[in-house]
Amino acid sequence: MLAVSTVYSQTKLLIPMDNGYQTNHLKAYGIAYRHLLEGGELDWLLNYRNGSFMFGYNSRIEDECKSKGVSYELIDGTMTAQIYAEVKDEKNNMDVIRLEKAAKIAVYVPPNALPWDDAVQLVLDYAEIPYEKMWDEEVLTGKLKGVDWIHLHHEDFTGQYGKFFATYGASPWYLTQKSTNEEMAKKLGFSKVSKLKLAVVKKLKEYISNGGFLFTMCSATDTYDIALASQFTDICDVVYDGDPFDPDANSKLDFDETIALQNFTVELNPYVYKYSNIDITQDLLMIGQFNDYFKLVDFSAKYDPVPTMLTQCHTALVAGFLGQTSGFKKQFLKSNVVILGMNEGTELVKYIHGNYGKGTFTFLGGHDPEDYAHLVGAPATDLNKYPNSPGYRLILNNVLFPAAKKKKLKT
Repeated sequence: MLAVSTVYSQTKLLIPMDNGYQTNHLKAYGIAYRHLLEGGELDWLLNYRNGSFMFGYNSRIEDECKSKGVSYELIDGTMTAQIYAEVKDEKNNMDVIRLEKAAKIAVYVPPNALPWDDAVQLVLDYAEIPYEKMWDEEVLTGKLKGVDWIHLHHEDFTGQYGKFFATYGASPWYLTQKSTNEEMAKKLGFSKVSKLKLAVVKKLKEYISNGGFLFTMCSATDTYDIALASQFTDICDVVYDGDPFDPDANSKLDFDETIALQNFTVELNPYVYKYSNIDITQDLLMIGQFNDYFKLVDFSAKYDPVPTMLTQCHTALVAGFLGQTSGFKKQFLKSNVVILGMNEGTELVKYIHGNYGKGTFTFLGGHDPEDYAHLVGAPATDLNKYPNSPGYRLILNNVLFPAAKKKKLKT
């Protein structure tokens, strides 16, 4: 018994993440997260076999890998030493990041939202990563305290209900969304939904500044900054808030207030399904689904650990996907923004990251990595069919990176 115990004390459990070796990339993140949640630690081997995870041997982890269909390898002491030597070698673009503490996760979601409306909820549920839900009232009444990481999806923070009025203005789901938001605005003392949403984004901006991690997708990316830029004017027409927009609104935008985007023009016509000239959806439609791929930027693992963590994947070329906002034209990015992925040979940016105050923000354009267009009323994506999805893996990188040992992260 002593001999067996000694052998396993020197053994490591490696979850490889390279293509063709890992049977379920997405559930691998769940195993890592839950291990942290239970007080354990592990190493994220950046760029080693596409971002593999190294654990001290534990029979519980091995059993969980078996039950979840996650590929793993048992590594003896000699092989472990060789792997760490390879990763730490200055000649190799690799590094070791110690993950120490699971981030407390929250998802900003309206009470009437369906679970398949949000790709992040889908993948958190699939990977079995626990999270709490919150919406406007929770954000504005201090419930963000203690939350390390929050996700926003296809919320329209401009107060224009996704600019769906022309197409879906009479639809029951649209009318329910509108009344739910108006009731919340009234309850919290705001005269308009746009004013409520502005208060929410300002509270989230404060949250980031104080050290929080913000991750957004779809329309919660650009409408976040549009709301901040337009806070001193009115961009909502009568059909949205009962009074006309300010015809001079675009000359009154304040880009000093935004965190990622600048110098854009807002689309004031309420019948045009477009927030501004930031979004790249029309450009991608011209490229076509079967030619729409974005390339992940290759960063230095040893000198740029955060963007390296956020781009860990088993392919450098990821299939694109549309959303209410599908991505960002490069010309509208602020100088502090780091581009993580964009369509090669174009100015079309898909994936960005930046620091604000003590915290960070990451924007990923598009709605669902495995549903290219995701039309209204489309069925939920079944992630059992996509256990190795590169796009969903990018989401989970964002969930895991706040657990990294802070002194290692020099950005």
